[in-house]
Amino acid sequence: MLHYGRHWLDDDDIQAVVNVLKSGPLTQGPKIGECEAKFSEYVGSRFAVAVSNGTGALHIACLAAGIGPGDIAITSPNTFVASANCVIYAGSRPAFSDIDPVTLNIKPETIEKECKRLGNVKAIIPVHFAGMSCEMPKIRNVAQKVGATIIEDACHALGGSYSDGSRIGSCRFSQMTVFSLHPVKSITSGEGGVVTTNDEKLYRQLLRLRGHGINKLDDPYIHPEEAYTEGKRNDWYYEMQQLGFNYRISDIQCALAIAQLDKLDKFIAQRREIAGIYDREFKTLKHAKRTQVAGRNDSANHLYVLRVDYDAIGLSRRQLFEVLAARGIVGHAHYIPVPMHPYYRTHYPVPPENYAQALAYYREAFSLPLYPSLSDKDVTAVVKAVWELIG
Repeated sequence: MLHYGRHWLDDDDIQAVVNVLKSGPLTQGPKIGECEAKFSEYVGSRFAVAVSNGTGALHIACLAAGIGPGDIAITSPNTFVASANCVIYAGSRPAFSDIDPVTLNIKPETIEKECKRLGNVKAIIPVHFAGMSCEMPKIRNVAQKVGATIIEDACHALGGSYSDGSRIGSCRFSQMTVFSLHPVKSITSGEGGVVTTNDEKLYRQLLRLRGHGINKLDDPYIHPEEAYTEGKRNDWYYEMQQLGFNYRISDIQCALAIAQLDKLDKFIAQRREIAGIYDREFKTLKHAKRTQVAGRNDSANHLYVLRVDYDAIGLSRRQLFEVLAARGIVGHAHYIPVPMHPYYRTHYPVPPENYAQALAYYREAFSLPLYPSLSDKDVTAVVKAVWELIG
């Protein structure tokens, strides 16, 4: 079956994990720091903190940013729920800025209007949907006007670039950037996430929050009389200095991520090639529109989404799913707008007109298979099926 996303593992990845299983610490060992250093080098940030998953990365990024009760954080309605849930975990209130119908990302102009309307916006969480960067220079300008922290949700975008050519994750336009290492993302560690930053204060805070709130690096002790004996540090002593979490990632996972990072550029090139084939083949579809074509060469191309006129093809989305699945092609719909979910309708209601573009997009969205291990035969099969059913 050709699913919308799939990981790629080879013998090098397997051997990297086996090596840790045979000889290294399984957790809290050297592979963590090695992975973080390699990740920082790739994206161009000063620091990286690897954690157990992308949601945990978003959570501690919100906490490190200092958002809390009474604060508001703006994000996109066109995203997975974690982009908004992390705000609630921090005790703050999420708000949503509607998307641009072309880029499918939140619009700086709409964010600015929401900031003026809401007041007390402490953070902005732009989501680089499907791997294409938001308009970060403009979003940074908005954030600076209202004094908001920017936390980029780049869970789709590892390997992608901003419009100026610098890599997403360098935090050129933000305080922090968050990535996911889930199996359908650019690279995988099984489950995992990373926060990058250029701010040492945030870096230290992220480390503490990842590990139960316990002091890290050379954090000063609050009770030095307990920490030292005759001027020497007591090796057994540590301090929980704030409330943190167990969001640690293992050496097993980091060994896999390190091996995968070596192939990331290859993966991105293959994704771009497949997306380019789709762009060419689907250019003249009558009953569906391509999305994000203009940003293709900078995008990480995590998803390939068509906007389908289901009435025109005489099939509901459910029927299209079923017919394609019978041919071995499993599509998806990214995403149900976050304000539509029952929890959000109950606790954080948003009028549909406030996310009208995201809702209109969702009603048409259909994600096709896009991942590096798709063969030429697989791609041809997808193109053929789309033309027969949607063309």
